[in-house]
Amino acid sequence: MDNDGELLAVDEQLQEDRPEQQSEAETVSKAQRIVLELNGDNTKRVIDGNEFVMVLGYAPWCARSAELMPRFAEAATALKEIGSSVLMAKIDGDRYSKIASELEIKGFPTLLLFVNGTSLTYNGGSSAEDIVIGCKRRLNFEGSENNEFVKAAKSDDEIQFVETSDSNVAKLLFPDLKTNNVFIGLVKTEAERYTVYDGSYKMEKILEFLGSNKFPLITKLTETNTVWVYSSPVKLQVMLFSKADDFLKLAQPLEDIARKYKSKLMFIYVDITNENLAMPFLTLFGIEAGNKTVVAAFDYNLNSKYLLESDPSLNSIEEFCSGLAHGTVSRYYRSEPVPDNENASIVTVVGKTFDELVLNSRKNVLLEVHTPWCMNCKALSKQVEKLAKHFKGFDNLVFARIDASANEHTKLQADDEYPMILLDKSGQKAKPLKLSTKLSAKDMAVFINEELKPKDGSAKDEL
Repeated sequence: MDNDGELLAVDEQLQEDRPEQQSEAETVSKAQRIVLELNGDNTKRVIDGNEFVMVLGYAPWCARSAELMPRFAEAATALKEIGSSVLMAKIDGDRYSKIASELEIKGFPTLLLFVNGTSLTYNGGSSAEDIVIGCKRRLNFEGSENNEFVKAAKSDDEIQFVETSDSNVAKLLFPDLKTNNVFIGLVKTEAERYTVYDGSYKMEKILEFLGSNKFPLITKLTETNTVWVYSSPVKLQVMLFSKADDFLKLAQPLEDIARKYKSKLMFIYVDITNENLAMPFLTLFGIEAGNKTVVAAFDYNLNSKYLLESDPSLNSIEEFCSGLAHGTVSRYYRSEPVPDNENASIVTVVGKTFDELVLNSRKNVLLEVHTPWCMNCKALSKQVEKLAKHFKGFDNLVFARIDASANEHTKLQADDEYPMILLDKSGQKAKPLKLSTKLSAKDMAVFINEELKPKDGSAKDEL
């Protein structure tokens, strides 16, 4: 028997000979044998040779994989009993890591749905019932392959697609229907109940329309929908943190703002009294638990965040959203107050002044990056102070330091090791030079002098 035969590995004769009552373990074992085990030899042939293939990427050591396996097997059994043509398969992504990478399995467990050899995003649930429903939705549309609506239906396992040629039925679903020609519309149980699609009759455009419009005007974040929210194609997301009563006062005008920027911004409401949901976001802005309304935004494409720092009135929120949509709002960096650096031999840099004093400065900047809990930072600080005194006459060199625990910037990464010494040379700020902190003050002076040696060739490396 070849590997494909494992799909029908349930021995019907053996089943007849067994007693009617089976243990739960035997039932699970039988169900799991219905699922085809993929390997390095059969994966491509199976996926390319079947119209519908659902693949479970798992790892033997993964607890969540162990939880999903029996549900997946149960779904496979249910689909087999109704005569579904979906082939259910699994692959040990840890053992066959190269194949898993080619299938774009990036974590465990992962569910993938292949239609005619093409991998499609699976956004359905992970219970046996959800998996069955997701697969059945694919098979409900067996129309012409040239039907772009049908192809879109096969490519989306989250939205229920309905097709009708009866105008009366169409008007029951979409009361504002004003045409007898081909029409596509989205119906939701939200404030924005009916949305008309006016794009080209192409699968890609239809799916793009659904991705941008399937969410409510304002989505309430819950413990169960975080993955769904993150799957939105709109990656610039405005988040309103407030108590439920305060949100109700803002909901209607906020929906108007959300409607205005629907294709550019996604609006999310988070109950600020739910600390498990709210605090992971608020702490990124240095905000402690409280009941005061906060408006912030995250751009997951640029890996940046923004904060409305004025009082969140309707006017300020709309202005904030307009600035986000047009790219005029400055990124937010956690920052200490701006210090007075007048007459300082070593300039103190904070999050708000990093661009001005380091990146946009026309001078060379030697930046010491430290934290209060760093064991070796104090010793290095003394060396930097000695260097600053030594190079005092160099007009093109500025000595600076920043506390990385209290200040943020994209140039300071969370996994950086401290202390750290960076030489940001004028005209080359995108590629700062990293000095070894094991160097003596004298060796650092030699290094700095070699990099910034004046045109007259004079050196100043004697400490």
